[in-house]
Amino acid sequence: MKGSATDDETLTSGPCGPSAAARRPRFSGVTRPLLRELSAAAAAALLVLVAVLAGRRIQDVHHTLFVAWPPLFAAWDPHVGPGTPAAVLVAAAVVAYGPALAGRLPWRWLLAGAWAASLAWTWSLALVDGWRRGVATRLTTGNEYLSVIGRFHDIPATLRDFTHHIVEGSPAPWPAHIAGHPPAATLTFVLLDRVGLSGGGWAGAWCVTSGTTACVAVLVAVRALAGECLARRAAPFLVVAPAAVWVGASADGWFAAVAAWSVALLASAVAGRGRTATRAAAAFGSGLLFGLTCYLSYGLTLFALIGAGVVLLARVAPGALLRGLPLFVGGLAVVPLLFTLAGFDWWEAYRLLVRRYYQGVGGIRPYGYWVWANLACTVLITGPATAAALPRAATALAGRRTRVLARDPGTAGDPATAEARLGLLVLCALLALLVADVSGMSKAETERIWLPFAMWLLPAGALLTRPRAWLAGQAVLALLINHLLLTGW
Repeated sequence: MKGSATDDETLTSGPCGPSAAARRPRFSGVTRPLLRELSAAAAAALLVLVAVLAGRRIQDVHHTLFVAWPPLFAAWDPHVGPGTPAAVLVAAAVVAYGPALAGRLPWRWLLAGAWAASLAWTWSLALVDGWRRGVATRLTTGNEYLSVIGRFHDIPATLRDFTHHIVEGSPAPWPAHIAGHPPAATLTFVLLDRVGLSGGGWAGAWCVTSGTTACVAVLVAVRALAGECLARRAAPFLVVAPAAVWVGASADGWFAAVAAWSVALLASAVAGRGRTATRAAAAFGSGLLFGLTCYLSYGLTLFALIGAGVVLLARVAPGALLRGLPLFVGGLAVVPLLFTLAGFDWWEAYRLLVRRYYQGVGGIRPYGYWVWANLACTVLITGPATAAALPRAATALAGRRTRVLARDPGTAGDPATAEARLGLLVLCALLALLVADVSGMSKAETERIWLPFAMWLLPAGALLTRPRAWLAGQAVLALLINHLLLTGW
């Protein structure tokens, strides 16, 4: 009935109430925000369709995309597997009960439940391909990190010599993924091997277990910056994200978690309400993890843009921020200092990587296609709900742009201002992703490369008017991708 509450509003109300969009007047049972959401999702679906059709044409005629099912690095392979029943069950449970539980559970139990549900969802999707094909051999192929474990028997010597093997034509050049990342990425799996967790099974389990903690980190940051209500509404969208298809099991899931926790700790340091010592430790930890992030993937230096958004949103005086800066910088210096003392030159390695990139398929793949088809990949990893919510995030920010950065505590309880603050955080992540896109260093395979950025787009789902319907769309897309395609990661 006109003006009556929907089931979704009831599910998400709890102590927080529905989103500002859901409270707006209805016209013939449909809100204007819902129409805008549906239009945005339809436009995103059209982008994916065009990317598929144009990509197939380019690949069939010119053979320059180097992907079997553009825009994804995947092959058409309809199949089911041992993870199928569990994946369907987890999806159904989150859609049916996720919003209600997210609104009512004590905060610590919500974080634990979100991680557990994310683990179940990611593992079940990975096992749709079976244990061997879906997990155990993912990181053991010729271009993956485990293929060079034996070359790190003397870690200091290997780090000193690392840049001498990046460019094609050099003696014993590194495989693509090792050459394409700073050595901390490979050292992750070398150290796992050293402590007895050797082989692809343990490596895949590490990526899934660590990667799924990213949803907890994002929730912690959203709560600190935009309030607990929005964090609770975002939780189910972080759990059943289609991105889980690539978190299980690719190393980029691990990278996403490190980057996410660096932002979460920064948010806790500058916007949290804990004791001074706790916030100081968070500032140091944030710097430490951001330094590690930069030595896991060159492109993740763009997380500085998201960090800048966190600082802008901090409701503290500039003097307090400056007092925490030395701790952050101190943590930030640790990893670069260790690698530099070991003989690895980050800047020289990046220069050589650019050369290596254009020696390979990166120099052949057409920029004119991938600069927009990469965005279609982003639609597929973040789902229709995120596409529908991004315009809402921009609108929320535009409507409160003069208040969103205010340090006036009187604005903290304003739902519209909270939504604007979330909008700014999400749009900072989108900006980082767009910078990566136009750089030309991310042509194809962005469904895994951009996982760290995608995690920060997903909370926009908290702004949607009918969360249960959109959650169903997220889950269905993930299930279709995982059962119709054999993804390369």
